[in-house]
Amino acid sequence: MTTKLRYPKFLTITFLILPVMSMLNLQAQDILISFAGAGESTSVDSVKVENLTQGTKLKMEGSDVLHLMGTTGIETISDNESSKIVFYPNPMKEDSRMQFVLHEQGETMITLYDLSGRKIAQTRDLLSKGQHTYALQGVEEGVYFVTISSGRYSLSGKVISSGSKNGSAKIEHESSVISQEKQTDSKGTNEEKVMQYNTGDRLKFIGKSGIYNTVITDVPTASKTITYNFITCTDGDGNNYPVVEIGTGKSGTQGWMAENLKTTRYNNGTAIPLVTDNASWFYLKTPGYCWYNNDEAAYKATNGALYNWYTINTGNLCPTGWHVPTDVEWKTLATAMGDYLIAGGKLKETGTAHWISPNKGATNESGFTALPAGARSGGTFAYIGSVGSWWVSNEYSSVSGWCRDIDHNDTILSRYVSPKVIGLSVRCLRD
Repeated sequence: MTTKLRYPKFLTITFLILPVMSMLNLQAQDILISFAGAGESTSVDSVKVENLTQGTKLKMEGSDVLHLMGTTGIETISDNESSKIVFYPNPMKEDSRMQFVLHEQGETMITLYDLSGRKIAQTRDLLSKGQHTYALQGVEEGVYFVTISSGRYSLSGKVISSGSKNGSAKIEHESSVISQEKQTDSKGTNEEKVMQYNTGDRLKFIGKSGIYNTVITDVPTASKTITYNFITCTDGDGNNYPVVEIGTGKSGTQGWMAENLKTTRYNNGTAIPLVTDNASWFYLKTPGYCWYNNDEAAYKATNGALYNWYTINTGNLCPTGWHVPTDVEWKTLATAMGDYLIAGGKLKETGTAHWISPNKGATNESGFTALPAGARSGGTFAYIGSVGSWWVSNEYSSVSGWCRDIDHNDTILSRYVSPKVIGLSVRCLRD
């Protein structure tokens, strides 16, 4: 009687496994992307690629070719492919080692499933061509399947666990033996860099050529050459800023700084007064700047400086050939993003490295990379991580001016009136 009850149950599990296993080997879609320069430089020194959808990053030379490997279909895994993962010991108790070989470098996904097809643990690494060893730990009693997907290659294997006291499954990289290939003396050949890519992922490409930096976002669907329009954006201190071009159609294209301004000098070389004293800042009716919490080392590089409105009114704050945007120009940006109600999400940097959670609706599909640098009101520094606020060049009254805000908790590009003594961020726009 007991045997009859268990036998049908085993059959049910077997049929559950089959559809799960048939989906584990994903067919690769290959997209090749090369890079070129235009404008003030025709060469590209380096490129930083960010998959904004997946949160992965890759650095490469400008002469390299980016090889995007993604998923477009399904095929089954053969028994021969399954045998390529070696587990020891198997059956396992507290832990086991699994070893496998990759035939080319690629973004590699390793996943542990139980018999029902439920995902138990997963890890993703960029692995080189060669032999790799991972530790499998904290697996409860049962039979499990491991799948490894890397570009054109997919492997699977079965491991049995007698149970772990820990009970918290994890997969951790232990070691790699990289395959050595014969080096040649040939020069000028393009190296291929592999990045995992799923159809519809949005990528951010930051191209650098000498002092020039340009940002482009794209959702690649076919092989192409991405051409950067390199533009000078150098402030009074000699800081060089990345530039992103946003918008098309009737409104035209706007060239924005892709970082917050951090200069301590006007574009004519004159120093901007640094004001750290709380009372002095509160009563200031002349230009001044500061760093958040008066801590230059902690906030300058990422968040930039905070300026009062009087620095804006000088007309010399931005790099030569650039200016603090007007209210109409901010409206043009919002329109290019679809509408002011959703523009904030498309302008915000993704993730929670700088924005606090929830960073609602953040896609950064514009490449603008808006950051929550906070504000200064008198002696109070506030809103770091939660709000980004930028001055508009338009004056509202003798004591206040317009500004634009983006909050971590919504997708709106808001429009506010702010006292001129408040310290806010600045983004400059190309003339």
